[in-house]
Amino acid sequence: MTGSKIRRSMPLFPIGPVMQLTELTARQIRYYEEHQLISPARSEGNRRMFSLNDIDKLLEIKDLIDQGINLAGIKQLFFVKNQDVLAADLRPVKTDRELSNDEIRRHLRKEIVQAGRFNHPSSTQGNVTRFFH
Repeated sequence: MTGSKIRRSMPLFPIGPVMQLTELTARQIRYYEEHQLISPARSEGNRRMFSLNDIDKLLEIKDLIDQGINLAGIKQLFFVKNQDVLAADLRPVKTDRELSNDEIRRHLRKEIVQAGRFNHPSSTQGNVTRFFH
């Protein structure tokens, strides 16, 4: 892990400043933690301590919800993103122009987000409607 990645993952912020930075309530933040969308560290006094990565993730959750994606859809997007990160080191470099699973997932995520943002059907919406409110 590079120095930048280590710094971004250091738990530095209590919930108060995180609420101000994200414009989320403490209840919303705890709810996302209950649903395992975020996992803040705990201080010795058992207070939640958030890293810059946690704050980025909360802002991403907020943006996705504003676009109409529900928690099930967000969990699926995060799962796919985590799988892509884990598989990136193991995947051989592709030399032909066949779409990789990663490219397909990015395309589907883009369509999900676009369909939610503009409130119109995408070519795959019939398969992803369960992710929208």
